[in-house]
Amino acid sequence: MARKGAASMFATALLLGVFANIVPSVESIGVSYGMSGDNLPPASTVVGMYKANGIPLMRIYAPDQAALQAVSGTGIRVVVGAPNEVLSTLASSPAAAASWVRNNIQAYYPDVTFRCICVGNEVAGAATSDLVPAMENVRAALAAAGLDGIKVTTSVSQAILGGYKAPSAAEFTDEAQGFMGPVLDFLARTGAPLMASVYPYFTYATNPSAMDLSYALFTAPGTVLQDGDFGYQNLFDATVDSFYVAMARHGGAGVTLVVSESGWPSAGGVAASPENAALYNQNLINHVGKGTPRHPGAIETILFSMFNENLKESGVEQNWGLFYPNTNRVYPISFN
Repeated sequence: MARKGAASMFATALLLGVFANIVPSVESIGVSYGMSGDNLPPASTVVGMYKANGIPLMRIYAPDQAALQAVSGTGIRVVVGAPNEVLSTLASSPAAAASWVRNNIQAYYPDVTFRCICVGNEVAGAATSDLVPAMENVRAALAAAGLDGIKVTTSVSQAILGGYKAPSAAEFTDEAQGFMGPVLDFLARTGAPLMASVYPYFTYATNPSAMDLSYALFTAPGTVLQDGDFGYQNLFDATVDSFYVAMARHGGAGVTLVVSESGWPSAGGVAASPENAALYNQNLINHVGKGTPRHPGAIETILFSMFNENLKESGVEQNWGLFYPNTNRVYPISFN
């Protein structure tokens, strides 16, 4: 996850209007199953936790055999990643893509319900030139295996949004403009969504004086930013709609956005506490069924993350979990 760079790009003031009373859908919410820890419970226990908590969607960042075997037959939908380290191989070799699909997707289908394949995670720099070729080869391999109903996408960082004052002015950074056009063209042609990380926490924590904490935590009592006809009461909605505006500038007006990561740390940084993490994540769960001012309707959103992961960088990066590795809750939260 390349999240920290997003904050400085996004710290300019993105200051919800009145929504209809739409009941949020738990089907809109998933949780990432990160594995950067040496004390995590076995995959069978983790899948049991997803079932017990009514979490219908799981994201894994690579095709972990134990996780895929454990989730088999449960009906839990799975976003599986083709990690960055295999991107160049998948891009340059249709045979390698076919082998990857055979070993990691076809071997578990149909017992595993694949939501989509996420080719690369927050790819930046020269490697972005491999994104579309890799996605094309994986999609062709799925079609050849009779699995073309499984969509292929990628996940981008919030950092690809440049600095601006309101969603209506949103644009990708100069670097991102170089690769997002072809990515969005692929997604539009194939009917796949774009996945993107949305982290109000980093926007706030980089410059706390730029906004009130309530705007980041979904607790502002009224509209904070008026953007033409659209009023924004929280930073999450403003960020999602900023992505949509930027996407439309580059041929992605018909592409749906899926929030691939969002969350709030419980320790290790500015405004990082169990209380704030519980407030943000519970409000997010309750909110995503309503949509945004520009895009009413459920926003498919994946919380980050299931566990605190002790092999990550010290500080906030180790403290995004809903649960401790011993399976106890870090703070109360409900998906029902």
